[in-house]
Amino acid sequence: MNIKRLNPGASPRAAFGDQLRRSRLEKGWTQVEAGLHLGCTGAHVSGVETASKLPGRLFAVRADEVFSTGLLFQILWQAIKGRSFLEGFPEYLAEEAKAVEVRMFELDVIPGPLQTPEYAAAIAKADVARGIIDETQAKERLALLAARRRRLIQSPAGPYFYAVLNEGCLRRVVGGPAVMVRQLDALEQASASPRITIQVAPFALGEHRPFVLPISLLSLPDRSLIGYTESEGQATLVRDAATLATWDRAYHHLQVGALSELASLDKIRAAREENR
Repeated sequence: MNIKRLNPGASPRAAFGDQLRRSRLEKGWTQVEAGLHLGCTGAHVSGVETASKLPGRLFAVRADEVFSTGLLFQILWQAIKGRSFLEGFPEYLAEEAKAVEVRMFELDVIPGPLQTPEYAAAIAKADVARGIIDETQAKERLALLAARRRRLIQSPAGPYFYAVLNEGCLRRVVGGPAVMVRQLDALEQASASPRITIQVAPFALGEHRPFVLPISLLSLPDRSLIGYTESEGQATLVRDAATLATWDRAYHHLQVGALSELASLDKIRAAREENR
């Protein structure tokens, strides 16, 4: 039997189809058997797996229920609906949804999963004003971000989450002072979770800060690492073991050079007071 192989990084639909196939095979089901659980035909399952058929929202919800994947398929479905994502980002989302540990570093904006809805909306509104995305794409982006926030930050069963914020993230006012006050409040609240660690890399770290771009490092259940970074208009998903080993060491150095959790909290509170 010829099986159409998909490159999950080729498109959001390919990422969804590849994940569906992997989840089905982990169960040991045929496409017909999977269809019985998903409430559709085996032919429809085949079409989704090969990216020739578009999955609907209810299909994604049911897939998450059947395969016990949390919000994985719903996040991937949001990526399909979104037309403004960089190539490689949907594949990253598929891996992020399985991660047991997430580490992020950001330069001058609060990391996406930690953003409040109004902070995220202010960024999306500015992108619409510049013509980067349209109103529909902005709504899709915000819906996807909300799904990631629920899994990574709000869910008690979420992964361990580590974020190092360059001090510029606290100093750059997004959405106005009132929005920033509430955003910084949200950072303090998130840091109270035993599985969330937030640190600030102060400007004083200078040339000793190891990263010049925002990065994400995912630890998967099999202990493998996956990296992701973005620059203007470009995204890179990293699977090379040597590169990831370098990033892993660099992130540890970054955490050592950053302020402690308590000192970071003081820095967050000070920035909040400056916006009152």
